[in-house]
Amino acid sequence: MRIAISGLSGCGNTSTSTALAEMLGFPLINFTFKNLAEEKGLSFDEMCKLAKEDDNVDRELDNRQVAMAMQHENSILASRLAIWMLKDADYKIFLEASDSVRAKRIQKREGGTLEEQSARTKRRDEEDHKRYLKIYSIDNSSYDFADLVINTDNLTADEVANKIYTYIKDNRR
Repeated sequence: MRIAISGLSGCGNTSTSTALAEMLGFPLINFTFKNLAEEKGLSFDEMCKLAKEDDNVDRELDNRQVAMAMQHENSILASRLAIWMLKDADYKIFLEASDSVRAKRIQKREGGTLEEQSARTKRRDEEDHKRYLKIYSIDNSSYDFADLVINTDNLTADEVANKIYTYIKDNRR
């Protein structure tokens, strides 16, 4: 079984996917710009800037994620575009959260002021949206095809993972 989990930054993708992977005993594929930047000896901000200039950065990242997920009979792919890119996913889950909750979570994780993180997150969302449309013709604000959409505003990662687990158990394919 392959599960794809997507959402904007701060929605709980990584935390939820990690919790779900532990529950199910599945490998978690969560290869991100941060990992790619580290491999290439760049900072995260440098990698984001490079991605704005070179579409191949996104293509490399997305292709590698899908290949990693497909190496396993059972896996969880957690990425911004997982539900669009992992065509063979048995379940496609989209996590959403309000802008204010997302900014607070990102501030807690990365520091800075709430205002700085809110502005940075908004800017990144807009840049990502434009890149996804340009490179793949994917509108990441349109996810009505997902099997399950969960608002994570008032939920812990474990609670979200439990909702996903219950959904999968009740809707076995």
